[in-house]
Amino acid sequence: MNGTTSNAFRASSKLGDLFASLPVNDHAQQWIEIELTAQSLANDLRVHDVDQQTALGKTLLPQTLTSLLKSATDGAALPKLPQKPAIFELLRVGANLCMDHDENRSYLLEAGFPQTVLALLEGYAESVKPSLAGIDPLPLSIADLKIVKTAIGVLLNASFGYEPVKTRLVSLEAALTVLKLSVALYPAGAWLRAKPTTDEEGTEGEKVLEEAWSIRNGLSQWTWRAISELREEQGEETKDRLVFSPDVLPFLVPSLQAFVPPYAAVPPAFAPALARTLVSVDYLNLEESCGLLESLCMDVEDVRLALARGLTFPAEHDGVPVLAEMLRFVDAGDYPPHWGGADADALAARRKGFDRCKAAVIKAVVEVAGEEKNTDVLWDDSDPATPGGPFVDQMVRWVRAHAGGADKSKDRDDLVICATLSLGNVVRKDAHSAAVVDPPMALAPDLASLLVPEADIQVKHGVVGLLKNLSQVKENRSILGKAGIIQKLAASGLLSDKADMLEMAQVYTIGIAKHMCNGEADNTLALLLPDSARAEEPSLYDQILALVRRSDTVAVKSEGTRVFVNATKTLWSADGSSKEAGWAQRRKAAMEKLVTPPCAAALAQLIGRSKKYAILINEGVVALSLLSTHSNGGLVVLDAIMNPLPVETPRGGAFTVPVSAGPATDSPVAGTPRRALDMLVSCLRNADGRVPAEVRANICALVGHLGRPGVVPESRGHDLRVMQEELRELLEAATKDANPVGTAAKRALETWGK
Repeated sequence: MNGTTSNAFRASSKLGDLFASLPVNDHAQQWIEIELTAQSLANDLRVHDVDQQTALGKTLLPQTLTSLLKSATDGAALPKLPQKPAIFELLRVGANLCMDHDENRSYLLEAGFPQTVLALLEGYAESVKPSLAGIDPLPLSIADLKIVKTAIGVLLNASFGYEPVKTRLVSLEAALTVLKLSVALYPAGAWLRAKPTTDEEGTEGEKVLEEAWSIRNGLSQWTWRAISELREEQGEETKDRLVFSPDVLPFLVPSLQAFVPPYAAVPPAFAPALARTLVSVDYLNLEESCGLLESLCMDVEDVRLALARGLTFPAEHDGVPVLAEMLRFVDAGDYPPHWGGADADALAARRKGFDRCKAAVIKAVVEVAGEEKNTDVLWDDSDPATPGGPFVDQMVRWVRAHAGGADKSKDRDDLVICATLSLGNVVRKDAHSAAVVDPPMALAPDLASLLVPEADIQVKHGVVGLLKNLSQVKENRSILGKAGIIQKLAASGLLSDKADMLEMAQVYTIGIAKHMCNGEADNTLALLLPDSARAEEPSLYDQILALVRRSDTVAVKSEGTRVFVNATKTLWSADGSSKEAGWAQRRKAAMEKLVTPPCAAALAQLIGRSKKYAILINEGVVALSLLSTHSNGGLVVLDAIMNPLPVETPRGGAFTVPVSAGPATDSPVAGTPRRALDMLVSCLRNADGRVPAEVRANICALVGHLGRPGVVPESRGHDLRVMQEELRELLEAATKDANPVGTAAKRALETWGK
């Protein structure tokens, strides 16, 4: 045994003796002796000697440390002055004993040492209230600051990579206690207002100020390391709901507040090196707080609900309006002027990181708005001065300011992204959706103005996501159409081949078109015909058709084709008697764009790939039936259902590849129909009994009309007879059904002359 080891064991043994004598010697001098003995042992343990650590851990030292720490506080919330130096040294011993040593972590946990350290921190944290956070730091002496910092270090060392301690600390809500205390002792930016103070030992002046803030900044850094450790479990992120409750939310606000103007000047009392460190720690607090807000809002429903409630009822967070402060940070937060002292590369990196922090808070806000249970909480019609309530009103103002080109919002894409995504989540109810489009909000023209080709893609993504939801409400479609949404979508570039990587935005754009031309003839004309202001550019219909033909995603292909279904149904049923002069000619031109082989082929392909989705088959059949009534439509439709279907190898999307649908012996891909006609045959056969009667009746009507004299030119009589021969037996069998299918089958055969 070398000298250092011998000294360490003597010190450990002496600590046991000193504890044993406490009942009769509990006075200041005894605690000084404990302090000096623990200090010697802690210093010896700083020398990384694994054998010494292991040997000491197997003694009664873990129990002795725990017992001495409990005796030092003697049940009080805060330790008294005579015991503070001893507590500090005892904590140092515990921290060093378990440094990189799982066996000793186990012994300390068994002795209750980490739990006792946490109880010590809880005593300090009892005086911390959320409403005080972020104003001035909790006034503690240097001795107390050292205790708190070292206690956090103990928890970090004891839990680092060691699951049993982590699990125990998580169950005791250690992360909340540590963060609450850390934010109270180091409110980000509070050092900018700091003034020289006197501590409880009577030392005063700038030296105390610098020492205190040096400890506070180290304490803050250790806090985030400890929290990070508790949030990790076996290398994977633990669900934050296990680590934090909504009670943590008000303690994340001070870090955001520190980056909202006005800013104080750097006080002259701080040395430049310390000031630079404090600037870095402020940024660390911001980064960690924003990341935690994002994570909590994504993973914890109770957090999303609490944030929404707190916007109207600040008592939810003990008076701290957390969501309102998040919005204020997104709106007004900026790079502080005291960052200017960094070199250009470091400053650029920090600004980039700051922007990521804002993006994290924006994502958190959007998640709160996306919580379905918050729809009625965030929407408030009680005050006519703020339509929709404070949250909705703020989002509307951000959109309007950005669209209006006010100086303040020139570079604020982040605001409009947050606003459109959030509003898109909140307008789930038809009444809310209509309110956004109707006065006084009347947001349609502002949204249209944002769909310019040069707009940031994330802005356009947010806008089309909101418009997709707004367009689902029937009453909104005409208003959106008059705002020029269809034309703006056509000019936006969202459906160009260069934008194919932005598939979700393209799906939203298709969805808007699908809804807006459903029963709205004027919108349908705008969809199909080029904009008079840009006649040389393809219409939105042309762009959707091109996208459907080149895409390999089933959702894009099928949803894009449903736009043609709605357009066909709307135009064929439109009444133009009350329309202006020239409307009938425009309608005729639009109809002729639909009665074309590319459009009919897309409808046939929708039928061919949709065996599991009878509603899609029915939509394709109905649209083809309408097209066939056009003077040129019969041949176009016959070719579409008789021609071989292209080989599709779709990926993703909301639809699956259909299973076998009739004759497939010559199919290029086993399990897919060769032609749309094969799918129609399979549906009429209805072997599994799952095809609705309405669908089968509509198929009978389609094929029956195609066989009507004059619908298909006589020159193509051979193809027509091939179709009839493949269907005749099924139609004859269907005539025996006492339902709409039987009636439709009889009519079809009668039309064919049989």
